[in-house]
Amino acid sequence: MDQDPTRSPVAAGAAPADLPALAAALADEAADLAGVDARVHWWLEDGRAGSRGNFPPRADLLESTPVELPTTLALVPAGWSSSSGATLELVLPPEGPVRRRVEAWAGRVAPFVAAALERERLDREVERLAKAESMQRALFEISDLASGSLEFQEMLRRLHAVVATLMYAENFFIALHDAERDTIRFVYFVDTADEVWQSPDLEEESLESIRHSLTWYLIREGRPLRGPTQALIDQVPGPLKVVGPHSADWLGVPMLEEGRVRGVMVVQHYDKWPCYSDEDQAVLSFMGSHILAALDRREAVETLEREVARRTQALTEEVRERERGERLQATLFRIAELSQTATGPDDFYPAVHEAVGQLIASENFYIALLSDDGTVHFPYFVDERGTAPPPRPLGHGISDHVLRTGMPLLADATTVEGRARIAALVESGAIGPDRSGSMTWLGVPLACDGRTVGVLAVQSYQPGVRYEPRDQELLTFIGYQIANGLTRQRAAAALKSAYASLELRVVERTQALREQIAERERIEERLKHEVLHDSLTHLPNRAYLREQLERALARSQRDPAHRFAILFMDLDRFKVINDSAGHLVGDALLVEVAKRFASCARGPDLVARLGGDEFAVLMDGISTDDAPVRLAQRLLDALAEPVPVDGRELFSSVSIGIVLSHPRYTAVDEMLRDADIAMYRAKAGGRHRFELFDETLHQQATDQLKLESDLRQAITLDEFEPFFQPILKLDDRTVVGYEALLRWHHPVRGCLAPGAFLPAAEAGGLLEAVDWRMYESVCRAVPALLGPGQYVNVNVSPRHLLIDEFDTRLLALLQKHDVKPAQLRIEVTEWALMDDPVRAGQVLDKLRRSGVVAALDDFGTGQSSLGSLHSLNLSVVKIDRMFVEALRCGDGSSASTAVADAILTLGRALGLEVVAEGIETDAQHQALAGLGCELGQGYLFGRPAPLAQIIRERGAGEG
Repeated sequence: MDQDPTRSPVAAGAAPADLPALAAALADEAADLAGVDARVHWWLEDGRAGSRGNFPPRADLLESTPVELPTTLALVPAGWSSSSGATLELVLPPEGPVRRRVEAWAGRVAPFVAAALERERLDREVERLAKAESMQRALFEISDLASGSLEFQEMLRRLHAVVATLMYAENFFIALHDAERDTIRFVYFVDTADEVWQSPDLEEESLESIRHSLTWYLIREGRPLRGPTQALIDQVPGPLKVVGPHSADWLGVPMLEEGRVRGVMVVQHYDKWPCYSDEDQAVLSFMGSHILAALDRREAVETLEREVARRTQALTEEVRERERGERLQATLFRIAELSQTATGPDDFYPAVHEAVGQLIASENFYIALLSDDGTVHFPYFVDERGTAPPPRPLGHGISDHVLRTGMPLLADATTVEGRARIAALVESGAIGPDRSGSMTWLGVPLACDGRTVGVLAVQSYQPGVRYEPRDQELLTFIGYQIANGLTRQRAAAALKSAYASLELRVVERTQALREQIAERERIEERLKHEVLHDSLTHLPNRAYLREQLERALARSQRDPAHRFAILFMDLDRFKVINDSAGHLVGDALLVEVAKRFASCARGPDLVARLGGDEFAVLMDGISTDDAPVRLAQRLLDALAEPVPVDGRELFSSVSIGIVLSHPRYTAVDEMLRDADIAMYRAKAGGRHRFELFDETLHQQATDQLKLESDLRQAITLDEFEPFFQPILKLDDRTVVGYEALLRWHHPVRGCLAPGAFLPAAEAGGLLEAVDWRMYESVCRAVPALLGPGQYVNVNVSPRHLLIDEFDTRLLALLQKHDVKPAQLRIEVTEWALMDDPVRAGQVLDKLRRSGVVAALDDFGTGQSSLGSLHSLNLSVVKIDRMFVEALRCGDGSSASTAVADAILTLGRALGLEVVAEGIETDAQHQALAGLGCELGQGYLFGRPAPLAQIIRERGAGEG
């Protein structure tokens, strides 16, 4: 009770090394200090914990009543990590010297407890790193074994040793599973207690032969198993068949490849439990995949080595056979050569004998020939026991038998079968008794033109030198060549005379072929020129231009200093000339324009016609940026003079777009696109001028692409809405109808009028889809918008009038929304009627017969004739706002007043309704009323508004 806390053995640095002993020492010191039982608890961040002391655990205290709950004091410094720590539990009074003494002692020992906890953590970290290093070494050794040259079983023994460095593995086996055949093979098995499997059969056996064993469950379930035999019974889903002795601890893991079980790896201990931990299981599973990969690599190496050995043997045999074939081929070539080069039989036969000797034993060799009178003579005879026999009539010798039958014969007296065959021939009278004493005789016929003319024979007097069927086949082959040689010698004279005439024929045929090849080359060049050039102007065409432009672009990408430019040209008003003067005149104009353009270009420049009235010039290798500008000016000047065509003078102009090479261009289409944009900018600026594509145009092109993208999104999200402007009677301002005007609710730019996006929609091919969205919305609004006798106008673009089914689709839309044809009117511009007036008239006529009225918008700004107004059966004309703006009340001298009066007079004469657009002032209203105009629209009467606003204002007016 009187112990001084400053003299604590722990605080004095005499703390035990391990945590359990330290906890016990601290518990004893606290107990001595406080005079009561105490307990110290400790825990680490890896999950390990423990306690030491005499004070009962809190759980035991709670079970007894009454109970005095202990005081808990921290034994680590303030701010220590909560993942590890230590506490002291004992019963202390709330206040007093004992409590203060214990608390002072706790504060004193806290740094040493923290040091002990940190030392334990570092020891564990060192241990973990050591295990990781062991694992790394094991993996390296596995990789080395897989690529080494050890025998398969020796490699497996080394792998066993590697596993043994990581865990207890005295009892260890590896088995591989073939999923296709459902078989298993124990490739390695070492066990201290199971002697049956000490030398496993490496042959495969059915997996069902070990059904319900632990190995069977590992393969079928595909998950690890661990524990003593009795615990394993509870882990498997079915009955367990125990093979071999029971294990105190058994650990098996499947070896997996992409989720498939390729095998198993098992370690076991027969005495100790627990022997294997979760960490051992994880390590063995991890090692399993690497060992499986090592086995696969080794098996692949062995398979490759076996295949290499098999292929080497096959190649060796093939080489031998090929060498034999080469020798045979060389012999045959030699014989064929001799038949051509030998001056006579005295040179030919010895050389043939020498050539045959390269292939078979031919110490005894002769050639016998049968003449036309039936005499057999021997022009060549070499024999170790005699000389050439004299000529004789055909008899019954063995050579005579070959001459008579025309069949090869192998007579082998060294074998029972051979002697029997010779005896049978003698007995049948085919040959006489053999008195030469040869052991083996082989003869083949020499045939010319299907007739046997001789015999080629070899024979041996020694038992060790025998001829076989293979030699017979070889000698038959040679016989054919010798016979051919004889035939060639006989035919040499005839061939020599034929060669001269043949050579002459070859020369004639060669000359004819050369002429044909030259003609074909000329045709190919002409076809190539036609493919890459325009047939009218003979200038390079679009394909040729693209090819050269791609080369220039590729060179510029390789060498940034290399610069080039593309000029894109389009003739102004060519369509008007073509339509008015005819296509022949238009073609003649194009030819003359092409000549003038070509005369303006430099030598290396490429002038091309792209099609129609479009031309282009590629300037490759320019040194300054003003070179394309100077060329553009020359091109403009070239068309300043009239073009004489067919007795008349035609004037034309050209708009030019220029693009200079730049690193931002990566494709030909990008440059052509920007040149086209610059050309249209030149047209918009007044025509007969050039425009250089710059960053402003580039930004405009980018904005155009962004606008087209937004339009596609707007069509998908239905961001378009029709606004309606009233059409009134000018005398009493009674609303007779509305004109539907498209608006786009852009998510960023707000409500946009058509002029802000319709050109982009038309350029991007989206105008038709936008229009049909508009028509659909107008038809839906008709029931709420229109009153009795009222109508709504919708604008129709020229594109629609060129589509045959436009009227059918529009009428179907009206029927779908239960809109009467008289409630919808379409407005077309004069320019829409000029593109194809015949087709436009057909579409408008179909709609008129169905009850849909057509109005001519912006009348007076185009080129409509009175005949077209009548032939198209239009019902309404609308005076363009440009004539309305200049009207003044009572100013009858105004030109606009005269035009408006003329339109009104024309309308009354043709029975047409006339509507004045753009009325914004009372003066304009009064002037139009004074001219007798009955209908009008404009901001004076009402601005375009959405349907909801019109309904609200209508309700407010009625209220």
